[in-house]
Amino acid sequence: MSIQGLGGAIGESLGSSLTTMVPTGYTKLQEERLAMVDLGAKPEAGPLQNGYRQETSHVESRRHLDRASRSSVTLSDCGDGPYSETEPMLAERRLSGEEADEEEDEEGGQGSDVQNMPKESPLAMALQILVPFLLAGFGTVSAGMVLDIVQHWEAFQYITEIFILVPALLGLKGNLEMTLASRLSTAVNVGKMDSPIEKWNLIIGNLALKQVQATVVGFLAAVAAVVLGWIPEGKFQMSHAVLLCSSSVATAFIASLLQGIIMVGVIVGSKKTGINPDNVATPIAASFGDLITLAILAWISQGLYKCLDSYPYVSSLVCAFFMCLTPLWIVISSKHPASRTLLYSGWEPVITAMVISSIGGLILDKTVSDPNLAGIVVYTPVINGIGGNLVAIQSSRISTHLHFHCAPGEVPDEAKGCYYPCRTFYGTGANHRSAQVLLLLVIPGHLIFLYTIHLMKSGHTTLTPIFMSVYLAAAMLQVLLLLCIADWMVHSMWRSGKDPDSFSIPYLTALGDLLGTALLALSFHFLWLIGDQDSDVGD
Repeated sequence: MSIQGLGGAIGESLGSSLTTMVPTGYTKLQEERLAMVDLGAKPEAGPLQNGYRQETSHVESRRHLDRASRSSVTLSDCGDGPYSETEPMLAERRLSGEEADEEEDEEGGQGSDVQNMPKESPLAMALQILVPFLLAGFGTVSAGMVLDIVQHWEAFQYITEIFILVPALLGLKGNLEMTLASRLSTAVNVGKMDSPIEKWNLIIGNLALKQVQATVVGFLAAVAAVVLGWIPEGKFQMSHAVLLCSSSVATAFIASLLQGIIMVGVIVGSKKTGINPDNVATPIAASFGDLITLAILAWISQGLYKCLDSYPYVSSLVCAFFMCLTPLWIVISSKHPASRTLLYSGWEPVITAMVISSIGGLILDKTVSDPNLAGIVVYTPVINGIGGNLVAIQSSRISTHLHFHCAPGEVPDEAKGCYYPCRTFYGTGANHRSAQVLLLLVIPGHLIFLYTIHLMKSGHTTLTPIFMSVYLAAAMLQVLLLLCIADWMVHSMWRSGKDPDSFSIPYLTALGDLLGTALLALSFHFLWLIGDQDSDVGD
């Protein structure tokens, strides 16, 4: 058998096995959308605004699809006339006047015709989320173990501001990777990636945009680290500041490029196998993102630190090289309308999220400086990463739900009125079920990751019952707050005309970093105060 034949057989076997794991409703919806795209032209779209195209094409497409499926036009219905590829879409024009009025009344209602989201049971949803969630969790565990090792390196000991960079750079997966995953997942679900040309335009434009944002955010994160490190101590060294800028920019650029390529492969693969990308894309975006980013940061920082005395100009050259590539990415991203719009309007959430994450980094820096609390290092990427992953899934799902059911600026009836926390979890809707499933994953997931760290003999802590109880309480409170904030934030952004795919996830993951680091620091201080002071807390 030839190599090509063997590869084809393996591909068909893998595709068929993955397809059997997919809810039939989602697969059927994908097939119906492809048929709809082939059979009729899409409505004309409006201008771009706030990171998305002001249009109702996906809503109208759902209505056309529903009419066509109810009419069930066949070749025999068309008489002896010539058959056209658009003929099945013409049934609505042969409705009687009374039927047409009823059809318009239904369209003018609460969108009952458009409620055709893929039907997912809580079990199917949990199974789709579980594997990427565990992969992402083990990625954060690996990142924590790496951070626990590199904290003893010379660069981290003598330039402690690097710890301030850690949450900001790890937060790039929320600022950029998860935002890219959410945008492309929504594009897949509403049929905007069915055309190969449009698909690759979206991918290339978004990747170029992400490199611009990564370079700028990396530079600003270094500036924030220098300022936040200088304010408490009043000390400033130019050589350390240049090293921080070079390390941050190079890490952000390289890590963003690698993770972006992986993310595109996940989205395209999910579409081909019929798996809902909302369930798998955002966790996989973070599965090895923390590990890759932290390893690159440690390697570059240590290398530049060793060159600091012999070749002090190396840090400046590295920073200048990556900054000079920025105009190239700007030109490429400006070729696609969607990425061109975000090139001008998408900076607010990214920069704000970086500042929020940097505050979390300052908390980490001050906590690590206390020898009695050094054990916090290995757990910080874990609690921050898990919280960010879960809230990113919920945000992406709510955003896709709104794209299906509502025009921009409008929200479903259940989301109108004043927000109250119980609304996030109590109900029978798909978003209520997903919030319940995600909350139920917190404690089992963290138990698995805690025991993994323990078995690997990493860190400076042992798993006493009181430590586990306090840690799990902090993790549960973090995710509970994040899910409530996500429900309120995504609907508020949609109501104000902003695309939540581009605006919500950076804020949510940054808040996850801040809440996770703050709650973890409080937990370690609490454990120290109540007498849990031996080998299980601190170095």
